[in-house]
Amino acid sequence: MPVLVVLDGFTLNPGDLTWQGLHGLADCRIHDRTTPGQLLPRARGAELLLTNKTVLGGRAIAALPDLRYIGVLATGYNVVDLEAARTRGIPVTHVPAYGTASVAQMVFAHLLNLTQNVAGHAASVRRGAWQQAEDFCYWETPLVELEGLTLGLVGAGRIGAAVARIGQAFGMRVIAHDPAAPSLPAGIEPASLDAVFEQADVVSLHCPLTPQTERLVNRERLARMKPTAFLINTSRGPVVDEAALAEALNAGRLAGAGLDVLSQEPPRPGNPLLAARNCHLTPHIAWATRAARNRLMDIAVDNVRAFLDGTPRNVVNGPLPAPR
Repeated sequence: MPVLVVLDGFTLNPGDLTWQGLHGLADCRIHDRTTPGQLLPRARGAELLLTNKTVLGGRAIAALPDLRYIGVLATGYNVVDLEAARTRGIPVTHVPAYGTASVAQMVFAHLLNLTQNVAGHAASVRRGAWQQAEDFCYWETPLVELEGLTLGLVGAGRIGAAVARIGQAFGMRVIAHDPAAPSLPAGIEPASLDAVFEQADVVSLHCPLTPQTERLVNRERLARMKPTAFLINTSRGPVVDEAALAEALNAGRLAGAGLDVLSQEPPRPGNPLLAARNCHLTPHIAWATRAARNRLMDIAVDNVRAFLDGTPRNVVNGPLPAPR
């Protein structure tokens, strides 16, 4: 059987899933985490290599002569030098569309937190604030109704479209900017990027990280937003200029933000968003429901099986030359 090495499998499977599907296809060596110094010793001799966030640069790929396949245990694949793999005839696959429902759910978890502050109000009750109140009710932050508000999407692919459907169910008007989409799903109004930031009461980011989208949310675009608006980011951290967002929040030029991703993960202690006003951060968990991780595992196994059968699927670096 071919040798398969999983470099960093813990976040996908911390123990509540099974690697059995891979064990049926290859001689598997599964590691929870792999440091840069451990990469080559662990990967040497592997024909099949699976990674999530462990970086596989051109030098590492060149140093692994037995390598025939790289599978990324995620949708994003910027951790792999695609051209170096392509030159060797090594297909790089990814796992698309496994977390659509879970990520869309997290968007509204953040949005409802910003508009209702359920956890904050529940904590105040535990502290005894309700028992001491002079009235039958109180609220510590503004309560915002979603019906009638405008939801602006930057990116209207699978996840963006799922977020739009939920927004429409709340009675929101939905506008979107997605130059890559030939057409938008029903009920979504096309808009320029500037119009999304100017008109939306909620801007939700669903674009890939590219040179064009890096720091797309900058000081200029934040200045276009309503001071009552919210920003939600479940896409990629570097899409947002974090210093500019912190400044806008702290100055009251933006009502709040909910982010599941940052430019560096885990964040450095000095990241300005860690202490920014009404900024709520979650540790990159929108993808991580058990249902979504189970789908990811199934697709990753199917990707390996398809490669071994000679019909690779979900390849992101084709067309490939003949393997050398």
